[in-house]
Amino acid sequence: MHLSEGMAETASELRERVSLAHKSPSTSYSDLELLSSFKDKVQQAKEDLHLHDGLTFGQYMLAGSMAGIVEHVAMFPVDTLKTRVQMLSGPCGSVHSLSKAFYSVMKTEGPSGLYRGLGAMILGAGPSHAAYFAVYEVCKEKFGGNKPGHHPFAHMAAGACATVASDAVLTPMDVVKQRLQLSKSPYRGVWDCVRRMLRDDGLRGFYVSYKTTVLMNVPFVGVHFATYEAAKKVLSEFFPDQASEERLITHMLAGGTAGALASAVTTPLDVVKTRLQCQGVCGAERFHSNSIREVVGRIIAHEGPGALFRGLKPRVLFHTPAAAISWSTYEGAKAFLQRWNERHAYDSG
Repeated sequence: MHLSEGMAETASELRERVSLAHKSPSTSYSDLELLSSFKDKVQQAKEDLHLHDGLTFGQYMLAGSMAGIVEHVAMFPVDTLKTRVQMLSGPCGSVHSLSKAFYSVMKTEGPSGLYRGLGAMILGAGPSHAAYFAVYEVCKEKFGGNKPGHHPFAHMAAGACATVASDAVLTPMDVVKQRLQLSKSPYRGVWDCVRRMLRDDGLRGFYVSYKTTVLMNVPFVGVHFATYEAAKKVLSEFFPDQASEERLITHMLAGGTAGALASAVTTPLDVVKTRLQCQGVCGAERFHSNSIREVVGRIIAHEGPGALFRGLKPRVLFHTPAAAISWSTYEGAKAFLQRWNERHAYDSG
């Protein structure tokens, strides 16, 4: 590749000239000129390779995958409690109180009950978050979200595009995960659940809640990303030096704020999603059309409007720290990969 050969040649010349500069002070001006030329070529190389923030599309996927796995593993017990609270009490053994759900799990299943279905989530979270963050970064650049100033609509549009791609990857494993999280789940594990679902419902069963998931997550990520970017800009004013510790605090606080707000306003759709994904399991109610209107109508008729906000507390408790963990991990991974790219670009010369 002519570009990389030119960079390598310039880097070799630079090291040679800097070495000679120690012996001959008269070459210092020329060395500075060569250094400036080298920096220009590195910058041009990044532009020619379509890098943004010094990262490739694949590196955004790697950083996103790491963020997703760390987030979901750390917060999985809270997610298990949320699933049980949102389901009807009765055959599935669910309860409608967060504290009661916790004590019930600890009493009947022990701590391991809080992590039932974790394998399915790891299988889905890595690839889905890789797609999520990579598509977000690309779309944010295309929509002008990286230009100076605040661009909430660009961030919201980029987030909406990201969730459509991410949900297509995550939804099948999310269905498996939620069925395993139920108290009296009839499945022995991830692959037993997959096999039986394929036998009973076919591939369609894995995507029964996809439409609801997208309709929930589009406003979720729209609010999330817009709030995150806005909060990050506001918080960064208090940390103008942008030291590494301050950047971590900024990302954690901005991410936590975004997660709390976005999760609260989309709770009703999350209840609908949970009911659709767990329908028919250990006696849970089945729905004929699998439409949001049908599920909402049944919930209001049998349980009242308040049932649509069941699980609000554990959902907010999940997404507030989860978003902080996810964003801080993602930004930390990005910073690491940026430094790695810079060292690699210099060393390759």
